Formats: sequence, C-alpha cells, structure tokens
Amino acid sequence: MTELTHKQAASWRDYYEMCKPRVVMLMILTSMVGMFLAVPGMVPLDILILGNLGIALVASSGAVVNHLIDRKIDAVMRRTINRPMPQGRVEPKQAAWFAAIIGVLGMLIMLVWVNALSAWLTLASFIGYAFIYTGYLKRATPQNIVIGGLSGAMPPLLGWAAVSGTVEPGALILVLIIFAWTPPHFWALAIYRKDDYAKTGIPMLPVTHGEHLTKVHIVLYTVILLLVSVLPWLIGMSGPLYLLAALVLGGGFLVWSLLLLYRPKPSTAMDTFRYSIVYLMVLFPVLLVDHYLFP
Repeated sequence: MTELTHKQAASWRDYYEMCKPRVVMLMILTSMVGMFLAVPGMVPLDILILGNLGIALVASSGAVVNHLIDRKIDAVMRRTINRPMPQGRVEPKQAAWFAAIIGVLGMLIMLVWVNALSAWLTLASFIGYAFIYTGYLKRATPQNIVIGGLSGAMPPLLGWAAVSGTVEPGALILVLIIFAWTPPHFWALAIYRKDDYAKTGIPMLPVTHGEHLTKVHIVLYTVILLLVSVLPWLIGMSGPLYLLAALVLGGGFLVWSLLLLYRPKPSTAMDTFRYSIVYLMVLFPVLLVDHYLFP
C-alpha cells in the first residue's frame, strides 16, 4: 500500500525537479551567450530556440540519470533526502524511461534542426556528466569535480557550434572559464556539506584531505579563474566593459575564497558558493553586452 501511495503521489513536479532546472537554466544562459558571440549580429531565431531546447533536454536527461545513479547516496544526505527517488515517488524504471525519452528528443532536435557537430558535442557532454563523472569519477577520486568538470563546462561551446557549425578558440576559452570556475564553486558547497558526504563514502576533497587543503585549492583555482577570465579581452574577443567586470567579479570571488581560508564563519562556505553562482550569472551576460557595445 505504501509503494502504491508513493506512485500515486508522483507528479510533473517530481520529474521537473529531477531535471535540476536551476542548473540547466544556468547552462542555457552560457549556451545562449556562446551563440551570440559566434556571430556579429542576431542569432537565427530557429537555432536560438531549437538549439537551446535540444541542449536543455539532453542536459536534463543527464540530470535525471544523475538522480538515478545517486539515489542510494541521496537517501542518506540531508540536502538530497527529499528528492523524488529517495522518497519513493518516482521508481528507477520510470526515471530511466523519462531520461531516455527527453534525451533522445533533445538529440533528434539537434540533429534534424540544428547541426550534427553540436549534436555530437552535446551527446559527449551528456556521457561525460551522466556516466563518466556520476557513474565513475565521483566515487573514484577526490579530484572528481576537476576531471569531471569539463562536461559541465561545455554549454558555451555547444551554443557556439549550434550557430557556426565549428569549434573555435573563442568558444574554447569560454569552456575554460567555466572549467576553472567549477572546482571552487563546488568545493565551497562540499565544505559546507562535508558531514553529509562523509556518510556516503564519496571521496570528496574536504572529507579525504581536510577542509584546510580544500580551502587552499579553492584559493588557487580562484586565482586561475581570475587569470583565465581575462583571456577574452587579451585576444580581442571582448572590450573594456567585460575586462572591468572580469576583474571586479574575480576579485570578489578571490576575497570570498581568502575569507574562507583565513577568517571563516559557519556561513562563509555557503556564502562563497552563492557568490560563485552570482559570478557566472553576471560575467556571461556582461560579456554578451560588451560583444555588441564594442564589436
């Protein structure tokens, strides 16, 4: 009776939650910026809509697979215990079918209405996140988020390739920015949730090597991020507005990482994590505005 009740309690909100909509929306923001940076003028409307729809569907499919593979881990973490699968509202078979349907639909959209290059790059990103990172790296090494972060850094390249049908240096620099951003972003959360991760047996850096070393890593990667974020200006891809934003936002990120290392409060790790999200949500739109103000 309990299982039947759980099945009846499942709703579209449960499936929507498994798609990790906030994460996917941030990915689509960077994908859209990649699209606009690939052309001097307006992105073709069909590519703008269908390209981002396809990328969002495949990314959502990867998120559902993440929920599916991590369902036992999620059941012991306070942050994730109320997710649909640990609560029994969505069964593994239902999640697998849902992931397959939206993933195939997203790939078909990319192949039929966008272009093959962006479709296969999107598929590679899906495999990297859903299976290589979630299925293997996450449980294999404390550097899991560094190695696996490449798949999550791909959206600007996917958007760029959707418009241009090419892989160009500017797109790769955008990928590099997100790649450098991912470790300090995620490790700040991992410090805040260290006790949760310790219960799961997942070798997150704060658990395996301690908080201090993790904080040192956060500072080092934030410095790398600050340097990498200047590359669009150095190669003439952006103008002074973006340079100013990159320096100010990067400086703010560095301040938070140093506070986390030298003067931490109970909330500092989570505050650093939240700032990292603001950082990306502001940096990429400013890059887009700069693209049209200083062509």
